[in-house]
Amino acid sequence: MKKRSLISLLLVSLLIALLVSGCTQQTPEADKQPAEPQKTSIKIGGSSTLAPIVAKCADNFTEEFKTWNKVDASLPEEPIVIFVSTGGSGFGLKSAQDGTFDIGLVSKSLKDDEKAPFAQGEIVQIGSDVLDIAVNPQNPAAKVKPNLTSAELKDIFSGKITSWKQLDPKLPDKEIVVAVRDIGGGASEVFDKAVMKGTPISPKAQQIPSMGALAAKIMDNADVIGYVSSGLVNQNPDKLVPISVDGVAPTLDNIKSGRYIIGRPLLVLSKDKFDIREKLFVDYLSSEKGQAVVEEMGYIKAAK
Repeated sequence: MKKRSLISLLLVSLLIALLVSGCTQQTPEADKQPAEPQKTSIKIGGSSTLAPIVAKCADNFTEEFKTWNKVDASLPEEPIVIFVSTGGSGFGLKSAQDGTFDIGLVSKSLKDDEKAPFAQGEIVQIGSDVLDIAVNPQNPAAKVKPNLTSAELKDIFSGKITSWKQLDPKLPDKEIVVAVRDIGGGASEVFDKAVMKGTPISPKAQQIPSMGALAAKIMDNADVIGYVSSGLVNQNPDKLVPISVDGVAPTLDNIKSGRYIIGRPLLVLSKDKFDIREKLFVDYLSSEKGQAVVEEMGYIKAAK
């Protein structure tokens, strides 16, 4: 009887040992966390002014290198994939903060509270732009009023001056159609700061969702006046006529000297430090090849 009890005890002990051993072997597997998927693309978006520049650079970058290991030998042989979309500077700021985009695109100077979320990240200027006051070449104002004062601009865009004849007796008695960027566009803030200085835009003004669409609105209608990115004016010299402001034309020299006041930086930013792929591409934007694209598209290179 004692012998049988001893054998039973040994069997129980062996069973417990096997169970413990089994648990011990399985524990490391249970504790393992699934590997975080490696990021294989860069998502960039925001400013409708800056997006075409970045998209062109992304095309050139991808065509030149094709795979990441050809950019940096420490990276794997993976295809370069860079997505670029628009939505406005405000969208670029928000989406860079919430992770929708890896890199945000912004075409305006940042206020302190807008810079704060990027204090541990990156803000890089890759060029500059100005807003040209532009009209259709068929608009008589292009020749009769090639210069407007800041006061006249404020009166036009606020709705105080509503007809071309009211602006100048030599002009036809036709309604001035005002076109502006929507509130999410960085251009609206730049124009307010430089010209409107807090005076509200006319409720009759047409708010346009992108800078390209705003330029198209002026090109399609001889009665429209609006502010357009200098790059788009330079790309369409026969379809958009720039107007001087306070006697200062938006020429390259006047822009660089600061005499032409309606200007803004072109920024790329991230809430975190750029990873190796993002840094390689942003470095390309700042390189001679990237800056050549900035100039080719009618904008001003970043100061060194």
